[in-house]
Amino acid sequence: MPEQIPINTRFPLERAQDSDVGTNGIQSYAISSNEHFSLDVLSRGDGSKYVELVLEKQLDREEQAQLMLILTAADGGLPQRTGTARIGVIVLDNNDNFPQFSQSVYKVQLMENSPKGTLVTKVEASDLDQGSNAEITYSFRQVPDKVLKLFQLNPITGEITVLEIIDFEDAAMYEIEIQATDGGGLSAHCKVMVKIEDMNDNAPEVTLTSLTSTIPEDSSPETVVALFSVSDRDSGDNGRTLCSIQDNVPFALKSTLKDYYELVTQKPLDREKVPEYNITITATDRGTPRLTSVRVIRVQLSDINDNPPVFNESSYVMYLKENNPPGLLIGTVRAADLDTEQNAKVTYSALPGNIGDFPFPSSISINSENGQVYALQSLDYEQRRDFQVTVRAADGGSPPLSSEVIFRVVIIDENDNAPFILYPLQNSSSPANDLVPRSAEAGYLVTKVVAVDGDSGQNSWLSYQLLKATDPSLFAVGLQTGEVKTSRPIASPDSVKQKLVVLVRDNGEPARSTTSTLNVLLVDGFSDAYMQLLDVPQEEEQQDTLTLYLVISLSFISFLFLVSVVTIISIRLYKTRQCRNQYIPSSRNFYSDRNFPTNPAERSGTGTLPQSYCYEVCLTTASGTSEFKFLRPLVPCLPVDPSVAEGSILDSQINSQLKEEKESGRASVSEDSIPRSSGEGCIVNKMIEINENCGQNGWLSYQ
Repeated sequence: MPEQIPINTRFPLERAQDSDVGTNGIQSYAISSNEHFSLDVLSRGDGSKYVELVLEKQLDREEQAQLMLILTAADGGLPQRTGTARIGVIVLDNNDNFPQFSQSVYKVQLMENSPKGTLVTKVEASDLDQGSNAEITYSFRQVPDKVLKLFQLNPITGEITVLEIIDFEDAAMYEIEIQATDGGGLSAHCKVMVKIEDMNDNAPEVTLTSLTSTIPEDSSPETVVALFSVSDRDSGDNGRTLCSIQDNVPFALKSTLKDYYELVTQKPLDREKVPEYNITITATDRGTPRLTSVRVIRVQLSDINDNPPVFNESSYVMYLKENNPPGLLIGTVRAADLDTEQNAKVTYSALPGNIGDFPFPSSISINSENGQVYALQSLDYEQRRDFQVTVRAADGGSPPLSSEVIFRVVIIDENDNAPFILYPLQNSSSPANDLVPRSAEAGYLVTKVVAVDGDSGQNSWLSYQLLKATDPSLFAVGLQTGEVKTSRPIASPDSVKQKLVVLVRDNGEPARSTTSTLNVLLVDGFSDAYMQLLDVPQEEEQQDTLTLYLVISLSFISFLFLVSVVTIISIRLYKTRQCRNQYIPSSRNFYSDRNFPTNPAERSGTGTLPQSYCYEVCLTTASGTSEFKFLRPLVPCLPVDPSVAEGSILDSQINSQLKEEKESGRASVSEDSIPRSSGEGCIVNKMIEINENCGQNGWLSYQ
């Protein structure tokens, strides 16, 4: 057993065997008297007994290395029979004894300049343990490098010998601390005092009396850094000394008394340029040859808070995609301070203010320790394209110094808006009807789908395609313009009512789209009958039991219907002639109930109009719908009077209008980005403008 085993440790013992049963079997156990162990008899569930040896007192190998115990087992018969067993306990050694030196202090004398290998002394230590725990190794303990250069210690024998030539003028006494360590790691110490007997070789000595190793960088000139003296054990000129320091330091020596000096500051100090100085003090005697000694003093400059934090950039621009999740890291600002410790600890904060229409604290957060900027809200490019925050970096000095920088966040547009149909209006109860004469040729302009997209850049570039049609071969949709035209001449079998579904898709990733439903009526002439043509469910099969009265009623109603149709057509033709050269009084009646935007494409366009059209527009109180219809293009492009010189009247009007818009703030400015690799013909943007005037005052052209 190890001698350090804990008290109450149990050791199971072999159970005695008895061929008898019942009370004649084993009934008790006993252990011979001793001060270290006791016996604990226990019973199992079947009634059998077993025994454990319990440690009652700590073992110590150095006091008793071995114990002999006698275990006795007795049965319950008459006469009682017993059996014994001898238990030998061998106490294993633990390293519980320290080495002991024969002397705590060894004093020896040694002549200076003794040859290498000269025996100085021998130290001896012993250990009461055994084995590896008693094996002792000798070593130097916390001795200066100078001692290590002069003396050598044998780690096995403890002999100290001379390693280098020893000079009395360097030191008259050497105090060497020796450590003896056993194999278990326990150690003891002693001192060896080596007194050097002098021989004359006379070197000056520099002795520091006082030293301030750290001074503030704002110390004024003539501040005392160190006091020291220079001495030489020789006599005469050989004992007279001169002292100096190097020239490239802002310090100077001042002699106070004979062989006593002050080291003082001479020039202003700056820790950020030179944080410390190693000042070499040189002492030289006047002997022949001259002997010199050198002492180096290390002076460190302590920091004062004289430098503000400096950002690594003059301004920051970070890019953030819109619809960002709250808590997203936008970027990091960093500032460095040339000072140290608390004076260089930088804390970041944002100056109070508003970002657009919402207060700063609810939208942006800045980590005060590392300068990381987080977005606390999901930002919308369509609401705000960029914003800037003034970030302040302050150090921890007293008083604190700070600097500021502008942190600009540019929001990048994402394709989060689907195209919006401006025309035809999609919020009415039923789609509007467009009339096409059956005499129309291929390329006849039926109508135009106008849409805008709230996004920007290529996310707002729109394309149009025919998604579904009653007869797909009859109509085509301009990919970029949204113009719905006939693809071929109208044939007699073509259905009177054509339903078109136009898909408007943007150019984002992923693309978003919306649809516009158009009802096109193929007519021989423009009448209310065609305007009010609706889907009517198929009539049920006529019953065979129609009465004569029903036939007469239907005939009479049909006659009245024909008369009404002829009358309405006549009235419409008459009013068409009357309004052909007139303007609609006000276009606001058309937009008022639908909140039609006056300038739906201020920031980003959706399509380019290849030419300007003039439409004939007629709207009567007798019309069957509140919508007006674009009947046909009357003028393919804006007329130009050849009699008017180019750029005379028109340029004057345009320049006047642009000046008026600029002064009133109605002029719109947009920014579009295109890749440098774009080829010729790449679509940059589309402009769509709507003029609330009517007639030729509402005709638009682009240049």
